Amino acid sequence: MNLIRYSDARYEAKLARLAATSSLFDPLIEQRTLDIIRGVERDGDKAVLNYTRQFDGASLRATDLAISAKRLAEAWNATRPKTKRAIRLAKANVASFARQSLRKNWKARNTQGGSVGEKFDPFQRVGVYIPGGTAPLASTTLMTVTLAKAAGCPEIVACTPCDKNGEVNPDLLAALGQAGATEVYRVGGAQAIAALACGTKTIRPAQKIFGPGNAYVVTAKRLLFGRVSIDLLPGPSELFVLADSSANPAFAAADLLAQAEHGSGHERVWLATTSNKLIEDVQKEIERQLPTLSRADLIKKALKKNGWLIQVKNISDGIALANRLAPEHCELMLKAPNVAVKQITTAGAIFVGTWTPTVLGDYMAGPSHTLPTGGAGASFPGLTVDMFQRRTSVVEYTKQALARSIETVSTFAGLEGLDAHGRSAEIRLEK
Repeated sequence: MNLIRYSDARYEAKLARLAATSSLFDPLIEQRTLDIIRGVERDGDKAVLNYTRQFDGASLRATDLAISAKRLAEAWNATRPKTKRAIRLAKANVASFARQSLRKNWKARNTQGGSVGEKFDPFQRVGVYIPGGTAPLASTTLMTVTLAKAAGCPEIVACTPCDKNGEVNPDLLAALGQAGATEVYRVGGAQAIAALACGTKTIRPAQKIFGPGNAYVVTAKRLLFGRVSIDLLPGPSELFVLADSSANPAFAAADLLAQAEHGSGHERVWLATTSNKLIEDVQKEIERQLPTLSRADLIKKALKKNGWLIQVKNISDGIALANRLAPEHCELMLKAPNVAVKQITTAGAIFVGTWTPTVLGDYMAGPSHTLPTGGAGASFPGLTVDMFQRRTSVVEYTKQALARSIETVSTFAGLEGLDAHGRSAEIRLEK
């Protein structure tokens, strides 16, 4: 891992470079992604099939793209009992958390007696991207599709990549069926996002697209924003650990390694601490633990590029750095974490204390693990169930309420030189 200390020359410049690094705005990735979007927009299924052959090595026909409900049921029936229990438990936690967050219709009277309120309807057709490839993320299914189901979305369309034989991991399929997906397609990458946004003969367009993905998937979502509604920008995984001398170095090392193992090479992990001894011990633990892991080569790649051990002068500086980086996951390995919980305001999710590794949020705690990355947390929250609800304001006035409002309406219409605006209200009160 790379090392920065507050005593280094150009320390501030080094931190600024860390905060500026993000795969969300890589110009090469952006151009390649734009070409894919234009291809799908122009050629539909043909382009999707060509990109699937190019990137996944699978030769498919348009009729192969959809995965039937029967296949989802077969995958569930073939799933091991232990896996079924894990899926059911995680789904229950996520669904329970989601139900607490649902927005509810409301109505009230304003000062003039008009009835004002809001109603919340589920989006009728949503698209959900589930990463696959080297790590088929069955857990992401539960962290996205379950929320759509809890919100009442009638059409939940999932896209996930296949292997070179055109197959999708059966455990992922089992989770998709259990979570409530109504359509599933074996399409991955930026071409999946383009298909969900633009539509093809096989894949009808969605109203809103959800889910995490690699740098190309996230860039596609960003480029298509406005053509379709987008949840947030959840890209390659990130973890920021803020620790003092009380932290267990083995635990900290294990958590950093876990979030670096996804395999895109764009993952980012940081440990910020006041303790030089902890930095040294964490380095030793990484060297000890890394060879035992099945994805050691992928982890080394990520740590070399974007793994950082940072010695800060004090915990307050560590909190400021966390807010500056806006990490996807933020762990607090502190003797007294409460101040940091209050003051860290840009993290996707905060994990408090020794016994709360990020993996709990990844798999089963309850909140969705679909979180903003690449600094987007400064502006975006993590995925919540109300993002699957469409808000509509509702206004109803009586004649009396309109009469009590007419002076204000006429005044604003006069100020803005829009006499037809004022007239549209005044005409209703003329005898």
